[in-house]
Amino acid sequence: MNIKKFSKRASFFKALAHPTRVFIVDQLSREEKCVCELTEMVGVDISTISKHLSILKKEGIVIEDKRGKNVYYSLNCPCVLTLFDCVENSLAT
Repeated sequence: MNIKKFSKRASFFKALAHPTRVFIVDQLSREEKCVCELTEMVGVDISTISKHLSILKKEGIVIEDKRGKNVYYSLNCPCVLTLFDCVENSLAT
């Protein structure tokens, strides 16, 4: 058994194990967003959104693009949307 491989997989899923992060991924699947937009959408302070984005970025789920004072995030792992569809189908039955 390759424990390192399974630990990485577990970390990936752990990064998605919060409703706010799932919401962020869903929003980024539509278009890139700056931190300020996500902060407004979620209704929490910027440090909370930044922490969530940091977790997603660490696992390679999102990437950032700094433009002047703003940081924009986009989805780096679109295959996660297939996982979301699978989960939705399972929950519907």
